[in-house]
Amino acid sequence: MTEPLLRPPGVELLDVHQLRLVETPAPTPSPEELRALNRVWDEAVRANPNLFDGPVVACAGLDWEEPHSLVVDWARTTYRFRALHRVPGATSWLPSLFVGVLQPADDARLLVGRMAPWTASPGRWQLPGGSMEPPEDHRPLDLAALRRHAARELVEETGIVTPPEDLALWQVTRGGNGNVGFLFRAPSLPASAVRERYAALVSAETALGRAPELDRIAFVGSHAEVTGLGGPHADYLEPVVRRHAA
Repeated sequence: MTEPLLRPPGVELLDVHQLRLVETPAPTPSPEELRALNRVWDEAVRANPNLFDGPVVACAGLDWEEPHSLVVDWARTTYRFRALHRVPGATSWLPSLFVGVLQPADDARLLVGRMAPWTASPGRWQLPGGSMEPPEDHRPLDLAALRRHAARELVEETGIVTPPEDLALWQVTRGGNGNVGFLFRAPSLPASAVRERYAALVSAETALGRAPELDRIAFVGSHAEVTGLGGPHADYLEPVVRRHAA
């Protein structure tokens, strides 16, 4: 397992040119941690019955091989075990891995969405994206897999269809809680086209009796516009908007 990078407080944006992902076993919780975990998870499910215990990828370590060449250790786990971060003193908790997409509009502002009430983070503003899932059929977890997942999240949440090969790795972000995000930049689109595709997605989901994962979208290009969204937002959002604007 790689040694974790020393992490200053707050959110880091890591400039990564090469990326290598290495699978490693997840730590085994102690019996005490398991009992506390099950209690916390059951309470969370009672509060939000839409939560499910599906497979997900966690971050087991980060290290630089050389400047701008990052090694990420990852482990297979489930959403239930992510609840360990709510257990005081838990030593087997691992931060999450996620993908996000910077979708610029024609005025260079970025598309953001607000998570619907039924999701795990209701009301939170963030980039289109989501938690990384383990690869299937013995396929590797690599940069191509991250791109595919990012493209899938983008179309599922916004209706925007972008070929994975058109997504360029922009930055890797690490939050104060250790969560690691792989951020991809999509080709620019007119804001009107983005709104049309999102509206079409909402209509299609509503016709099927489903609620979209993002219940609102907006465009932001500055700290003031992020603050003006109202409600909570992902910890990486402000530094990403500042870096992109620069």
